[in-house]
Parts: sequence; structure tokens; C-alpha cells
Amino acid sequence: MGDVVNLNQYRKQRDRKTRKKQAAENRVKHGQRRPDRLSYERERARHEQELDSKRLHDSVEPDDPPTPA
Repeated sequence: MGDVVNLNQYRKQRDRKTRKKQAAENRVKHGQRRPDRLSYERERARHEQELDSKRLHDSVEPDDPPTPA
């Protein structure tokens, strides 16, 4: 005679595996984890602030026409 199998436990175990697989696919599909993304954004903001602080003067964008004096 075979082993007794609880079908509810089997179903729940199967569903957990499919949810884990879907979660892994979504992580790849939708990018980085939140802590990694926030760390990257903070680093980028710090870098931009550092570059702005090193400017010698407020420059006019090269595409803007000169203002008449």
C-alpha cells in the first residue's frame, strides 16, 4: 500500500513553489530591490550636489540665445 498524502498540504506546497517562481521572475523583470534603488538615488544626488558645488559660476546653457543688453 502507498503512502498517505494530505492533498491540502500538497496543494499548498505546490502553490508556494509557483508563487516563489513568479516572485523571482518579477524581481528580474522589474529591476532592483528597494534598498539598492534608494542607495543608488542617494549616491546620484550626492554626486550631482558635489558637481554643482564645484561650478565657478552660473553658466548659461549653450542652446540659449544671448539676452540683448
